[in-house]
Amino acid sequence: MTRLVLFGAPIAIAVSLLFNGDGDPGLPTGSPRPTAPAAADEAADPYAGADDEDLRELNARVAAMPPGLAAPKMREVAWKLLASAEGSTLDWRSQYGAIEDTGDGTGYNAGIVGFCSRTHDMLAFVESFTADHPDSPLRPFVPALRKVDGSASHEGLDPGFTAAWKKAAQDPVFRAAQDRVRLKQYFEPAVHLAKLDGLGTLGQFMYFDAMVLHGPGSEEDAFYGIRKAALAEADTVAEGGDETAYLDAFLEAARTVMKSKKHQQDTSRLDTAQRVFLEDGNLALELPLTWQMYGETFRIPA
Repeated sequence: MTRLVLFGAPIAIAVSLLFNGDGDPGLPTGSPRPTAPAAADEAADPYAGADDEDLRELNARVAAMPPGLAAPKMREVAWKLLASAEGSTLDWRSQYGAIEDTGDGTGYNAGIVGFCSRTHDMLAFVESFTADHPDSPLRPFVPALRKVDGSASHEGLDPGFTAAWKKAAQDPVFRAAQDRVRLKQYFEPAVHLAKLDGLGTLGQFMYFDAMVLHGPGSEEDAFYGIRKAALAEADTVAEGGDETAYLDAFLEAARTVMKSKKHQQDTSRLDTAQRVFLEDGNLALELPLTWQMYGETFRIPA
């Protein structure tokens, strides 16, 4: 997992979540939420200059569209596809307590969206959660997480941090907090924007996966930067472009970013999964699905 700072969502998408009633009301209110940067890049996010009324109108447009990836059955498909890339499994529920250092330079990677100790998102999540739940076994490690933020160091985390994370994951409140971050920080903004771009279910998943992997920032190697690079090569459907051509450009932009990393990442999630679906013409991400991840074959039946 190589992710940039968690708090990078452009203004329109971040604010639109405040008006979106599609969240899970049972999730804890203390979980991290997207916040806007000091200056949104309108080239990366064409909705950055929208006011509250415009955002309500955009949300109404999205609400009138087919559910796509947001349909309950397809959300489950999205969670499984993501888990195959993040943890080489379809059992995404087993990933709440998963934690390891994969050697990719991002320190410890943990949980259902691969929080990283180097890239601030793990620190932000643990700080927020332990502020609301001071009895969490993770609370003693907050100072160490602050110290290693920005590095791959384990200083102050070993021994004990991995065991504390796994213990915390036994708590349904901690699992629900991870659910909320996945939903509010990544899934809803990605699906919202994909629908406004005129993309079907496959494109919605591509946006979601890229937002999880690269972070919701506007830097060149973050989600909105990747989208900006794709827009330079092809028009979205909403702009009158061809969906397959645009998604091909988006995959190429995402692949270029992955290959540019100091610790080269395996691009299976693009090459032997998403591109396979695209080349099959499965823009609706219809089941059954068969793909490979890191040499292993996965299947979701109809």
